[in-house]
Amino acid sequence: MRNFRVEDTIIYEDGEILVCHKPAGIAVQNARMGALDLENALRNYLAVRSGENSRKIPYLAVIHRLDQPVEGVLVFGKTPGAARELSRQMAAGEMCKKYLAVTGNVQGKKYPAVTDCVLDKKNLAETAVVSGQEAGKEYLLIDYLKKDGRTNTSTVVPKGTAGSKEARLSYKILQEAEDSRIEGGRKILLEIHLDTGRHHQIRVQMAHAGMPLLGDRKYNPSDKSNVPLGLCSCELTLLHPSKKKKMKFEISPRGEAFEGFHE
Repeated sequence: MRNFRVEDTIIYEDGEILVCHKPAGIAVQNARMGALDLENALRNYLAVRSGENSRKIPYLAVIHRLDQPVEGVLVFGKTPGAARELSRQMAAGEMCKKYLAVTGNVQGKKYPAVTDCVLDKKNLAETAVVSGQEAGKEYLLIDYLKKDGRTNTSTVVPKGTAGSKEARLSYKILQEAEDSRIEGGRKILLEIHLDTGRHHQIRVQMAHAGMPLLGDRKYNPSDKSNVPLGLCSCELTLLHPSKKKKMKFEISPRGEAFEGFHE
């Protein structure tokens, strides 16, 4: 990724945690020797900042990841104790993440409604119903996913399939916007909450439900929009490892797919 200044991605930092806005297109960790990734870029930056006399490699622990084409908020642990506590929160489901996603299609199929959600009027779609689904109402998707490590993909499979795991998410429709690059001439902004954290979960479940994400040519090969993946982890809420203070970090998507929606 060119023109990448890792210091510009840092949202918050103290002695125990570092929170950043991961750009789309850069991996959190990279298995290829010599390839740029966010973890090493941050560690190198911290080492340089600490001064020339410091030969010690700074401690920096990856707590969670985002797919390379996805932008969003990430937290790293700067001490072993902070990393353990943040990892515990993640495993226990105490760390909350909210995603924004863009699709070119919302199916008329009636998925289970979780609850009626009260939204600021400026965020509601202009039409109260999009293809049979109401703007502002939360819908639930439950599937079983199986990962194929050889192709780095996941697939929806029948319940009980060997190696499969349950995947749950909820989504609601926020807005519609015109976009001439999309068949049908419109795109739809969704808010998504994960109840589980499976491999490529949002991308797989939304595509399976007939709502593939804009720019996701891995799970929707027919996508002709020629825009980057429309997915952003826009909000992260956690407890500070030692202060036990609730902290919420929010970002606005920078991706091309999100252009045209009002804030």
